[in-house]
Amino acid sequence: MNPFFAIALNGFREARRNRVSVIVVLFALGLLACSSLVTNVTVYSFERVLTDVGIGTMSMALVLLAIFLSSGLMAREVERRTIFLMVTKPISRSTFLLARFVGNMLTLGAILLAMGGLFAIEVWISGFSIHASQLTALAMLWFEVLVVSSVGFAMSSNSSQMVSALVTTGVYFAGHLAPDLYHLSSRSEHLAVRWVGKVAYYLLPNLDRLNFRPYAAYNQTVSVSHFLSAAGYGLAYAAVMLGIASLVFSRRDFR
Repeated sequence: MNPFFAIALNGFREARRNRVSVIVVLFALGLLACSSLVTNVTVYSFERVLTDVGIGTMSMALVLLAIFLSSGLMAREVERRTIFLMVTKPISRSTFLLARFVGNMLTLGAILLAMGGLFAIEVWISGFSIHASQLTALAMLWFEVLVVSSVGFAMSSNSSQMVSALVTTGVYFAGHLAPDLYHLSSRSEHLAVRWVGKVAYYLLPNLDRLNFRPYAAYNQTVSVSHFLSAAGYGLAYAAVMLGIASLVFSRRDFR
């Protein structure tokens, strides 16, 4: 088997067996099952609340897993000294990091499919049908965790697991607030504040651009161009962060 795919599959198996991953997934599945109880007490817009709670639960669980896995995979390799075995193999450090990233995204994708299937069953039991905007929002969740995971890998390529997790969590929240921060800073009378807001807006990932949950909740049609634009933005940002991660990891001294 190709070394790249072998490492990716090994990373997928390792993350799948991780106890924290299992706990978070079970927690998410339980919340999805309980979302019907939440919507039963909301008389108004049953389907809208069911969609919002269900997809929101999946988003929260996937982001938590993305932060935990991406910030811990490379750090654990270094702490357990298994990285020394890999650097002696005929495979570059960049390839090793990218393979680990692919394995991470395979894990998150499999979990997303499982939770999405449960969500579809719950919607069907409630007497509704899955519409295109819900599927679009579920698909965009993968691109959101793609960006979050790339930030986590960029941090963990040269930092401890704790630092990587804290910074990635901060970037996640800041990414959702990036448009608001930009608009607030643009109203400031100080030029320095406006420049800081503009620089932060372009450096941080605009995760609000990848949030299609409002479209799903209100069953609004999403154009193909809008979806492709958002997906392309997520792929481009992740590619830049992985490029930085590969560059840093390639030059890191493991002594």
